[in-house]
Amino acid sequence: MSDHITITGTVATDPKHIVTAEGMAITSFRFASTQRYYSRQAQAWVDGETNWYTVVAFRALAINAAASLNKGERVIVSGRVRIRDWSAGEKSGRVVEVEAEAIGHDLGWGISRFTRQREQAVPVEDDAPAPDTESADAPSEAVAA
Repeated sequence: MSDHITITGTVATDPKHIVTAEGMAITSFRFASTQRYYSRQAQAWVDGETNWYTVVAFRALAINAAASLNKGERVIVSGRVRIRDWSAGEKSGRVVEVEAEAIGHDLGWGISRFTRQREQAVPVEDDAPAPDTESADAPSEAVAA
């Protein structure tokens, strides 16, 4: 059983992108989520504790995350959470990983421009019609009245 989580926070490290020998794309980054609350006593917003996660994305999401995310950006991550203990010699700790199912910029903090990625083109046989290559984002030509 895996637990599902949706968190908002900040990309804390530059995303690391690799492609395995089998051709699977993987992107990972550290993610910081700080609770904020309004303190009536201080009459100001106060930062609470920060939770740290390692976010891992696979395949197309990994490719798009590597091309879209930068350290310091505010994002929303949704996925399956795993908590693992680790030890290396005398050091030990606990890591919280999120296997991302969706990642997006937090539009409460800025604007973002979406570009839909088209799948890889399949080679076209000589007698077959060429695939439609017009971009959905490209403006259509104006028709003279």
